[in-house]
Amino acid sequence: MANGLSQIVESSRPERLATGFGFTEGPLWHPEGYWLFVDIRRNLIHRLAPGGRPEIVRENSGSSNGMTFDLKGRLIICEGDNRQVTRREEDGAYTPIAQRLGGKRINRPNDVVCRSDGSIFFTDPGGRLPPAEQELGFSGVHRVGPRGGHRVATRDTEYPNGLAFSPDERLLYVAITRLDDRCLAEKERGEVCAHQFIRVFDVAPNGTLSNNRIFANMFSAADGVPDGMKVDVEGRVYCTGPEGCWVFDPAGNHLGTIRLPEIPANCAWGGPDHRTMLFTARTSVYSMRMKTPGIPVHRAG
Repeated sequence: MANGLSQIVESSRPERLATGFGFTEGPLWHPEGYWLFVDIRRNLIHRLAPGGRPEIVRENSGSSNGMTFDLKGRLIICEGDNRQVTRREEDGAYTPIAQRLGGKRINRPNDVVCRSDGSIFFTDPGGRLPPAEQELGFSGVHRVGPRGGHRVATRDTEYPNGLAFSPDERLLYVAITRLDDRCLAEKERGEVCAHQFIRVFDVAPNGTLSNNRIFANMFSAADGVPDGMKVDVEGRVYCTGPEGCWVFDPAGNHLGTIRLPEIPANCAWGGPDHRTMLFTARTSVYSMRMKTPGIPVHRAG
């Protein structure tokens, strides 16, 4: 393990827990002791208990992507193909909590987090929609209040992807996958895409975002893009990206990259002590133990 990561990563190598999927994403630890994750390409949501085999818990999931829990423990899901964010009720029904804004359909919601006040923040990039299907006309981060009420938190994002709060929730980090399709062409030519980074916003008590700035660059010619993000209790930021999971200190210094057998798209904290990190990486899911606990998903009580 590289020197910058020796005080962070406990495992000597990643453990592959399951494989054979189309494209894994949306990892989430359930407090009852199992993982949830999605297979975007096959429209499935899986459950995986430690030492067990994956079980399908939802089919025809609308190309589900990022997931979290609200304060009542209800599952919140970004459904890309359905262009909505839904909440799974106790009876198993799915209730849309964000579909339209000002009468216009949102783009393709990508990832989602719940703040300790119960508000839901999600990213909504427009880059994967044909121009004729884009109704909003911008990519952004959206907020759904604790009592409902859907609004735009910021439009100042190019292609927003993963997002995460700092431990005190005064900062919101947003991964920027790319500016436009020129970055894809650069990567195909083996050139560095210089528009891959993490933005950070100040967060007011009422959820208003301000002071947009670049937290860290993730420029690279390698496969992978800034994607899913998590934060540990000491404020370090973990962002999946080119060649692995990049780790930054709270000042934005790159401490090192956790390498995995496949390029990861997302990560999540879990286990009873929140020191296990699950990586969804292309056709597989992997886990590694960390020396510092991560911030658990907020739940009331």
